[in-house]
Amino acid sequence: MESLIHDAADPFADANRPLYEVTANLFKGLAHPVRVRVLEVLARAESDLSVSDLLTDTGLEASHLSQHLSVLRRHNLVLAERRGSLVFYRLACPQVADLLAVARQLLVEILETTQKNLSNTVGLPRLARSDAGSADAVAR
Repeated sequence: MESLIHDAADPFADANRPLYEVTANLFKGLAHPVRVRVLEVLARAESDLSVSDLLTDTGLEASHLSQHLSVLRRHNLVLAERRGSLVFYRLACPQVADLLAVARQLLVEILETTQKNLSNTVGLPRLARSDAGSADAVAR
């Protein structure tokens, strides 16, 4: 298991790296749709979820889910706890759910703006298509 305690002499330890690098690594942990989906499922859950619960909610194969959960653990986004033969997961801190909510709100705003901009192009006049093989193109 990866240690959360870093050697102070290690130049790559989080404590010695600029905050923007540490932040970029956090976003690397979020940089896959499956991991975002897993985090959203955990954010909505009223209690810790077992791996089998996550398999049901995500529809993933066990090996794929395991890989994504490993990345989420490595980036300190989720916590795992073994209870008997089962492993349960939860968000590492409630701010992860807040981050997901803000990201979704931002995405909706971006999409609404894009949709508005696209709808403004509906009334524009059509442009003539250039045809490289036409006589006009040869004459130029």
